Amino acid sequence: PHTSAGRVPTPRGYRIFVDTLLTVQHIDEREVESRMCLTAPQPQKIISNAAQMLSSLSQFAGVVLSPRRESVFQQIEFLRLSEKRILLVIVDPRGDVHNRLLLTDVDYTPSQLIQSANYINQNYGGLSFEQVRLRVSAELRQLRDDMGRLMQAAVEAGSEAMADQSDDMVISGERNLLSVADLSSNMTSLRQMFDMFEQKTGLMQLLDFSSKATGVQIFIGGESNLVPMDEMSVVTAPYEVNGRIVGTLGVIGPTRMAYERVIPIVDITAKLLSNALSHG
Repeated sequence: PHTSAGRVPTPRGYRIFVDTLLTVQHIDEREVESRMCLTAPQPQKIISNAAQMLSSLSQFAGVVLSPRRESVFQQIEFLRLSEKRILLVIVDPRGDVHNRLLLTDVDYTPSQLIQSANYINQNYGGLSFEQVRLRVSAELRQLRDDMGRLMQAAVEAGSEAMADQSDDMVISGERNLLSVADLSSNMTSLRQMFDMFEQKTGLMQLLDFSSKATGVQIFIGGESNLVPMDEMSVVTAPYEVNGRIVGTLGVIGPTRMAYERVIPIVDITAKLLSNALSHG
């Protein structure tokens, strides 16, 4: 879109343009594929390549939210620290150890802790905490109340402990945004932008939200409270592994970006990444 009479279109103006007037450019998928290294042995390297490709093609910042690792555990152990403080020790299939402190209303005996850990390990070891949560409520009602509460607390805490390790976001080309006058011309916008990249929380939530939709999503200016900058837009698309959505990628750029070019770049990259991860 072009400015008229010296006025810069508002985010709402861009939204109307994108929704009603935009004609997406044709981009040769083979050209994108030839520039994107999809043969790396490690999935994380392929994901990094996708972020770099998004940045290179758009000349803005490319971002990929990595697939969440399922919080599978091999075994757990309860260690009594004091009267109502228990350390939950989780061993994952790779042998990595994760710890979580449980605060309880009950003073559990060592034998109760061993019995509870053995029950979880024998019945649920090798599953994810999410799978256990779906099964555990009905089964634990049949157990004694205190033991059931301890095991439910362990499932919740274990899921949180593993989730802390799983979310990873790859960003490439942040420096490209420094050359965009709309984003770098005043200190307030510059500070907001760097805070967003440093803290990552809002951006990760936006990408996670986008994974629940299908196709390309466009967040213009301050439309999303997660990235509340009128001068910045985010174009996203989910990607899949074997038909299941596992993550999201996108381009972060100025509100006045060439949406007709960025949209197909994001769409094609999502399809290529899905294919590479599914058949890699």
